[in-house]
Amino acid sequence: MRSFSPAQFGYGRFLAAIVLGTFGGWLFARLGLPLPWMLGSMTACTVAAVLRVPIGAPAIIRPPMTMVIGVMLGTGFTSQTIGNIATWGPTVIGLAGFVIVSGAVCVTYFRRVAGFDVPTAFFAGMPGGLVEMVILGETKGGDAGKIALVHSARVLLVVLTLPFLMQLISGVALGARPQLGLSVLDAPWTSHAWLASSVVAGAIIGKILRLPARLLLGPMLVSAAVHMLGWTHFVPSYEIVNVAQVVLGTTIGCRFAGTSPREIIRILVISIGSTFILLTITFLFASGISYVSTYDFVPLTLAYSPGGLAEMSLVALSLGIDVAFVATHHIIRVVLVMVGAGPAFTILKHS
Repeated sequence: MRSFSPAQFGYGRFLAAIVLGTFGGWLFARLGLPLPWMLGSMTACTVAAVLRVPIGAPAIIRPPMTMVIGVMLGTGFTSQTIGNIATWGPTVIGLAGFVIVSGAVCVTYFRRVAGFDVPTAFFAGMPGGLVEMVILGETKGGDAGKIALVHSARVLLVVLTLPFLMQLISGVALGARPQLGLSVLDAPWTSHAWLASSVVAGAIIGKILRLPARLLLGPMLVSAAVHMLGWTHFVPSYEIVNVAQVVLGTTIGCRFAGTSPREIIRILVISIGSTFILLTITFLFASGISYVSTYDFVPLTLAYSPGGLAEMSLVALSLGIDVAFVATHHIIRVVLVMVGAGPAFTILKHS
């Protein structure tokens, strides 16, 4: 409970961030833009951070919303998912190739173009999770602040651009397909009970299994299991999911709070180049693997894209694409980078 003390929480900054995030989500929704509540809140808070508006989103706020998103993503798993796994061999091999190629190119970019030192360039260029890369990079002598800003900017730029591109390519408006549940007032009590129990059980299982991003993956695995077993077909109410997306977008935008506008703009400019490189490699691999697998370009692009697991899975859900396929490939990508980054850096350092 100490985290909620006024000395540590910053209620005023958080309230300002949520108000701005909610307004951004509402504005994007009115404009008919894709994933409005997440992208709108993220955009509004990023702009506010650049303008030095006093906003903030304490870390303790994100986990409950992450668990809700995890449960919702789990509803995209069906009894057919297990049978589909057998067809993922070529796409997983392609993913491993994508990680190696994109990592090598981006590390070179950050070293040669951005002028980062070797540890900072290496862990900023790895297509892994933000927290894991910051921790590993700092232990190897990298600049944790730069690594965090680069990965935050990568997620921000990918999430802001890829949904529009996928909407354009697929011809399907994001959000056009009803993926969310009933209103919280209309949903039966059993739906809320399944949501709460999946969150609690998922958090416990995630901790026991020491899963990466355990507060997202734990609830997602529990929700996936009960849906694949046919025990329930519940979907979280849309108000709950929208609130979770606003908080998720707000926390991403607030990562830039407290950083000088000049540094934010500099990192964003550098990250535009690395994001362009990453998306180009993503498109090339997705196009190539589509010829040797049963999956088309769009689902492969979402599965390989260097955006966040939750964010890309939400795009897949909105487009009616197999969420299990996209989410599982993002999990594999994060695990591959976590396992391989340390040894790869050691080899690079001594080469």
